Amino acid sequence: MGAEVLVHQDGGVGRIVLDRPRALNSLTHGMITAVHAALEEWAADDTVRAVVLTGAGERGLCAGADIRAIHEDAKAGGAGSRAFFRDEYRLNALIARYPKPYVAVMDGITMGGGVGLSAHGAVRIVTERSTVAMPETRIGLVPDVGGSRLLARAPGGLGTHLGLTSASMGPGDALLCGFADHFVHSARIPALLADLTARLAGPAVGAAAAVTAAVTAHAEAAPPAALAAQRAWIDACYGADTAEEIVARLLDTGLPEAKEAAEQVLGNSPTAVKVTLAALRRARTLPSLEAVLDQEYRISCAALAGHDLVEGIRAQVVDKDRNPRWSPADLAGVSEAEVARHFAPRGDDELGLA
Repeated sequence: MGAEVLVHQDGGVGRIVLDRPRALNSLTHGMITAVHAALEEWAADDTVRAVVLTGAGERGLCAGADIRAIHEDAKAGGAGSRAFFRDEYRLNALIARYPKPYVAVMDGITMGGGVGLSAHGAVRIVTERSTVAMPETRIGLVPDVGGSRLLARAPGGLGTHLGLTSASMGPGDALLCGFADHFVHSARIPALLADLTARLAGPAVGAAAAVTAAVTAHAEAAPPAALAAQRAWIDACYGADTAEEIVARLLDTGLPEAKEAAEQVLGNSPTAVKVTLAALRRARTLPSLEAVLDQEYRISCAALAGHDLVEGIRAQVVDKDRNPRWSPADLAGVSEAEVARHFAPRGDDELGLA
């Protein structure tokens, strides 16, 4: 399966451990392939009754894709990244439709591709250390891995706020916004997994019931959701028709937190911000995760062919000067035609999940 993913069976539980702790378990193409192969094998294996996904180390489940690799590939034409996206999104769809309980432990940093591997699962657990985000607009990309569907389905304007600002969620906010189901203290995770394995050792209890019982025995009340108290201004501002109007409304509130949100939006890729707003609004009307993933594939491939993705990764990860030179440089410079380009059919190169 490759050393970057540890795959083993523990009684009736299939265990997948993302194992690049020094890189915050960021995803390579080989890791995507290894996880997909394990899930396909276990789906047909009656001795595996449930699957558990965790990350090695204590810093996080997964910080997302290996964007340094995407940076280099995009400069060379992007063929490798298109193949990566294609296989990654197919894996996201498999997880969402998996025939056995799929338990994701979103302990620590869980961002981008890490959300794709966890938040479509049947049972999604956060801890006091969880930091969950879809921060793609910060690097000139648009929320993908089905994240645009999750954001579009969050209450009120919360998903639009998170997508346009690239803001992070703590455990309470992740539960509020529909990215997680249960809060378990990180110190109790080993006991939870041992309990789950013990409950699945005998065939008397159904797998779903055993998973529910184990999680319920160890879950507790989550910390408060910080975003809950900010719903009024978030819903009012992010309900605007355009990104420019959203920023204007944020600045007009006079609230420090709304001004900070406006500054975050204005600091992100203007093209990615406008495409994200369009993507979230379209995602609300799409009938399935598969249809959203098809849309995201078009968008991600279009971003690979644009300027801001390479520049955003350079500024944030490669040179780390945190000073991206976006093109166009502001929201007003991003035309409707440029936004539409990201949604255009790709002919023979469609994902085709839906």
